[in-house]
Amino acid sequence: MKIEEMKAVGQAARVAAHSHIKGLGLDKARMPIPIASGLVGQEKAREAAGFLVDLINSGKFAGRAVLLVGPPGSGKTAIATAIAKELGSKVPFRPMVGSEVYSSEVKKTEVLMENFRRAIGLRVKETKEVYEGEVTELTPQEIENTMGGYGKTIAGVIVGLRTSKGTKQLKLDPTVFEALQQEKVAVGDVIYIETNTGAVKRQGRMDAYAAEFDLETDEFVPLPKGEVHKKREVVQDITLHDLDEANAQPQNHGGQDIFSIMGHIIKGRKTEITDKLRKEINKVNFISITLLDDFLNKSELLYF
Repeated sequence: MKIEEMKAVGQAARVAAHSHIKGLGLDKARMPIPIASGLVGQEKAREAAGFLVDLINSGKFAGRAVLLVGPPGSGKTAIATAIAKELGSKVPFRPMVGSEVYSSEVKKTEVLMENFRRAIGLRVKETKEVYEGEVTELTPQEIENTMGGYGKTIAGVIVGLRTSKGTKQLKLDPTVFEALQQEKVAVGDVIYIETNTGAVKRQGRMDAYAAEFDLETDEFVPLPKGEVHKKREVVQDITLHDLDEANAQPQNHGGQDIFSIMGHIIKGRKTEITDKLRKEINKVNFISITLLDDFLNKSELLYF
């Protein structure tokens, strides 16, 4: 079985002046609290934004846009960030500034199209074979370095998993050990490992450890039911741009000379994703962006 590490497609969080905002700061009656969730003032605008969030969650605002108007420093970006926080972390949010649109290598319409596609989220569901359970053993196997020297290398890792119906001991590839380290997996955590790719996902800490400390920042989950080796529905949230990038990357360099390969590696500037590739991605995912194309083709001036 081939086991390799699967890189996450999640975007890194942008740290900015509005990173402290957690939401619109509304009470149960959807009325604004004067100081809440990192926002102060603008109570009428926050109340209106709460009504907008309710429309979006009820599916009655699809295909429409919102324009926030006001002088500098009035809280337009703060309210936009708060709306995104209210919609949830799974909804992609792309903040932009005017300086990002201007580039000597990429057209303005390309920058706008890329950010539009970064803001269109997809939820992919698929059934995979996984090993799931509480980690009861995590033992790396070390061997002498074959390249010489006094250091040792990791030859594999032994992982013990436990569920309500039994236990199983797995001997896994060194790349899976690296994935376990990246997820910061320890004994007592609940994880699952995909059999085809070796991808590791930490689900949380066993609820039996909930009373171990007075203050906990971890998420506690119950002991998984069923067998250790099972079929599981895996849900992954991605964007259209993630699919564009994944399909734009060359799978191999067959038929190319060494100079072409080195030029591809050394080349650091940003290249545009073709419209043909984007249309193929849209066909696969049954998504039509005709309105978006018309908007970009008909708009001559865009004000930020």
